[in-house]
Amino acid sequence: MSSLGSLEGLKVIDLSRVLGGPYCTQILADHGADVLKIEPPQGDETRGWGPPFDAHGTASYFLGLNRNKRGSTMDLSQPAQREQLLALLADADVLVENFKTGTLEKWGLGFDTLHARFPRLVHCRVSGFGADGPRGGLPGYDAAIQALVGLMSINGEPAALGGQPLRMGVPVVDIVTGLNAALGIMFALKEREKSGQGQFVEAALFDCGLSLLHPHSANHLLDPERIPGRSGNAHPNIVPYDTFATGSTPIFLAVGNDGQFAKLCEGIGAPELSGDPRFASNALRNQHRDELKRLLEAQLAAFDDCEALADRLVRAGVPCAPIHDVPAALADPHTAHRGMVVEIGDGYRGVASPIKLSRTPATYRVGPPSKPTR
Repeated sequence: MSSLGSLEGLKVIDLSRVLGGPYCTQILADHGADVLKIEPPQGDETRGWGPPFDAHGTASYFLGLNRNKRGSTMDLSQPAQREQLLALLADADVLVENFKTGTLEKWGLGFDTLHARFPRLVHCRVSGFGADGPRGGLPGYDAAIQALVGLMSINGEPAALGGQPLRMGVPVVDIVTGLNAALGIMFALKEREKSGQGQFVEAALFDCGLSLLHPHSANHLLDPERIPGRSGNAHPNIVPYDTFATGSTPIFLAVGNDGQFAKLCEGIGAPELSGDPRFASNALRNQHRDELKRLLEAQLAAFDDCEALADRLVRAGVPCAPIHDVPAALADPHTAHRGMVVEIGDGYRGVASPIKLSRTPATYRVGPPSKPTR
């Protein structure tokens, strides 16, 4: 009998909405957990975050986060509905929710109450800032957290060029919070094997946003006089690590050591650059980054096929890539080879789990729950 995945037999009650929580529970569901997604009567608000919408009127935003889950609705403000939830929790392993701090407690469903009744239950809360502290209990949203924790301050073109702080083009804070929530759940389940006890797991957007600041946070903590700022596509520590103009479309070079730099110079027909004392080490290349960029772009101007150049360089050991748009990335032959676009039935297509297990891989069993009816 084939396994549904490494988490087969794990029962998860998912009360979360929008992104961080649903992303977490989709990870668990892809790897075999039985996830019951319980929405409020009006449904998860992301069902309306379109276009595009599917044939049933559900937005792609919702579809991308909720496959492999069973669906139900509850109005937890009603005592009878809370009793139904408690019945479901009786044999559940994990509860995931992202209610505002105090809401479940008001309904008699806080961690302390649930832990006393269901001591093995792992209770995971995705929150904005945690329950206490100066911002405790406040709502958190991805873009606002990006602004608050400094992510926007380091994203965009340099101020000297008139650049303004920019939000990342994807909701990185929500996504990494979902990942950390899933990781925390697995830590708690592993510990439960020894103690027999569940525990409270919290993944806060604020904490996770701060965790994304490497190497800018590390740079500043070591040297407080160093104030990280916007550098466009360039790396604050590594050179050449930036977009570079060619004779066609730009190429991204991500050259991390002296050996790679030598291979780059050889590959573009300028071996003398690797012997130039100004560029003999990364530290020196960092000091002379503007000069190096001018020299490299002058040499790269002779190449009128960026795709071919990038392919040749990367096969020679130079980390680099052409800059693809989303359709090109999803249609890339390697995307197909890695099985990274999954289809379920006739109507669902989504990005597959990036977590690859050799014996118990992710499985794709059912599409997202249908739209609840009032």
